Amino acid sequence: MKNKVILISIDGMRPDGLKTCGNPYVGEMEKMCAYTYQARSMFPSVTFPCHFSMTHSVTPQRHGILTNTYVPQVRPVRGIFEKVIAAGGISAMFYGWEPLRDIAQPGVLMYSTYINAYTKESSDTVLTDIALKTIEESHPDFVFLYMVETDEKGGHDCGWMSEEYLRRISIAIDNVKRVIEQYGEEYSVIVMADHGGHDRMHGSEAPEDMTIPLFFYGKSFTPGIIERPLSLLDVAPTIAAIMGIDPEPEWEGSAVC
Repeated sequence: MKNKVILISIDGMRPDGLKTCGNPYVGEMEKMCAYTYQARSMFPSVTFPCHFSMTHSVTPQRHGILTNTYVPQVRPVRGIFEKVIAAGGISAMFYGWEPLRDIAQPGVLMYSTYINAYTKESSDTVLTDIALKTIEESHPDFVFLYMVETDEKGGHDCGWMSEEYLRRISIAIDNVKRVIEQYGEEYSVIVMADHGGHDRMHGSEAPEDMTIPLFFYGKSFTPGIIERPLSLLDVAPTIAAIMGIDPEPEWEGSAVC
């Protein structure tokens, strides 16, 4: 691999929630990263279709997954996990929502850990601990760290922009800080959300559901606001570009770097 990447997805994190959560590291991220608070999710703005688009760079209407239930693609497109293993790389995935395992085909992950969000006060923090330990011991080429508590315990349980929602975002950003401080020299780090939310739901085309933050940290990026429009479709091509992997011909997004 040319370079290594850590992708961090913070489920349901609205841009205004990130900016108002009160965590001082958000300001540090703005100084260190290329970023936008105006990237676009996919419709339907639902977790599984959005993550499949994030990792496969095609719309839900193209990959065919329109709900949180996995269905096989009628016209299969290889995603970033499959591209990494085809290039001889090693991938790891740490996630707090079990259905998400199906964004990677069986056999492409060397390391994988799932923890139910409701078994720990902060499964996001425990998963980050495990991810950091795995990186320390094995240094995989591509690491996907998914934090769900902003969505589950924050948005759905208490409401988007509630005090608990903002607290869960701040916990997630504390975990982002640990990842960057410990492995920001070895890895490029992408921090983002899959969708936003409103009231205690998401899935619509409302701006609160469809607008997401995207942060890119590493030597491939110039810190500052990204002016061009970005969406979930640009994530997999950007990871491929950082790692020196050719994008799939079917991918619809383009690399940021």
